[in-house]
Amino acid sequence: MTSTGDPGNGLQAGLKNRHLSMIAIGGVIGAGLFVGSSSGIATAGPGILLSYALVGTLVVLVMRMLGEMSAANPTSGSFSAHADRALGSWAGFSIGWLYWFFWVVVLAVEATAGAVILEGWIPAVPQWAWALIVMVVLTATNLVSVGSYGEFEFWFAGIKVVAIAAFIVIGGLAVFGVLPGVDSDQAGLSNLTSHGGFLPNGPGAILTGVLLVVFSFMGSEIATLAAGESENPQRAVTKATNSIIWRVAVFYLGSILVVVSLLPWDSKAIAKDGSYVAALNSLGIPHAGQIMNFIVLTSVLSCLNSGLYTASRMAFSLGQRGDAPKAFARTTGRGVPRTAILASVTFGFLAVFFNYEFPDSVFLFLVNSSGAVALFVWLVICFSQLRMRKIIQRESPEKLVVRMWLYPYLTWATAALIVFVLGYMLTDTEHDGRKTVLLSLLVAALVLAVAFVRERAKSRRRAAGPDAAGPVERDPDSDAVKVDVG
Repeated sequence: MTSTGDPGNGLQAGLKNRHLSMIAIGGVIGAGLFVGSSSGIATAGPGILLSYALVGTLVVLVMRMLGEMSAANPTSGSFSAHADRALGSWAGFSIGWLYWFFWVVVLAVEATAGAVILEGWIPAVPQWAWALIVMVVLTATNLVSVGSYGEFEFWFAGIKVVAIAAFIVIGGLAVFGVLPGVDSDQAGLSNLTSHGGFLPNGPGAILTGVLLVVFSFMGSEIATLAAGESENPQRAVTKATNSIIWRVAVFYLGSILVVVSLLPWDSKAIAKDGSYVAALNSLGIPHAGQIMNFIVLTSVLSCLNSGLYTASRMAFSLGQRGDAPKAFARTTGRGVPRTAILASVTFGFLAVFFNYEFPDSVFLFLVNSSGAVALFVWLVICFSQLRMRKIIQRESPEKLVVRMWLYPYLTWATAALIVFVLGYMLTDTEHDGRKTVLLSLLVAALVLAVAFVRERAKSRRRAAGPDAAGPVERDPDSDAVKVDVG
């Protein structure tokens, strides 16, 4: 549990309300929205809007469940800590380490993406050096204090939000032909139906589009981890949960609707330049490519900053629960889990090295084997909420300030949809969906095996010890372990 007490005695409440608000908004907007949307449009045409709507609905439902649990018990371990209590320590251990693995791989992906942009601007500095520079700077930021992370993320997320809002306003005016000084002959709502129809590649393309866009939504859960280091965690979680609907609707559906209305979905410019750059170029906006590169760089740095924060806090929580080295749970006088940060960034640096030395083997394995973790996390959140609702109602019903809609039916329906998406990915050989799921399942199976081996070892030690009295129960409101003596 987060502590605001003595120095070195846990995480501290260093995030302000404005930090949390912007982290919640910006967490939904990943670099994948700017970079990856063009392949989705090429696959599904204007019907990609339905793909985004489907995944957006999934995210809203999962965040509602997570919000219910986190508002009742704000903690830096978020869904991992909830799974620990609701399903067992094996679940908290497994999903916590898988989530940590996902984000340290993301560190390498984003550092490389940022380095490519920066090298294009200043080619005298090699790409590997730029990757090193951005990793070092953001590591230093996270090591100072949680407040410095929050401040950086406030401005990074602010730039993303302003950029997308401006894009939607400018593009929307152009679509309706009322943008001063711009005569875009291609723009119009007719683009949604006039080039082969709304679903030019058939309804099946909607599901293929889901596979291409689902991972760009990862990050919406960061606000629930960060809330544990805010002054009013319950209020922060409640606010972030209640605002997820309009965030998804505006930033994803709104901006993609503008893109496919400004240009025909089959325009070669979308595939060549990227969806947002092509849309800006169609309006004759000068230096559109460089403007978008700056926005993408900001998104990359934001993702790096949040990825390092998120990975370190998950490692901290695992250390607190005895599922990681105890050193991970130690904090500095400023409440910073230094060892957890350094361990996370070290793996990130190693992954960057693999990206340069073994891009088509080791690094490709890392990326594919972490690719389906987002769906695993969402599935675990569903099952945790099914159990945790009963626990909260029994022990402290006054903490149910956020409630999942139509419980338990909508929770089960959400879980079924996630399983369906995973199953559909197994049929996808064109976009590496099958490889991603199989490799991710392999890594998950290895982590689960370690978890069960540890559980059996603990059970044997308890049975052999004089204090063996019953099953161990984790108390989410305390760092201590409670023993149930029946």
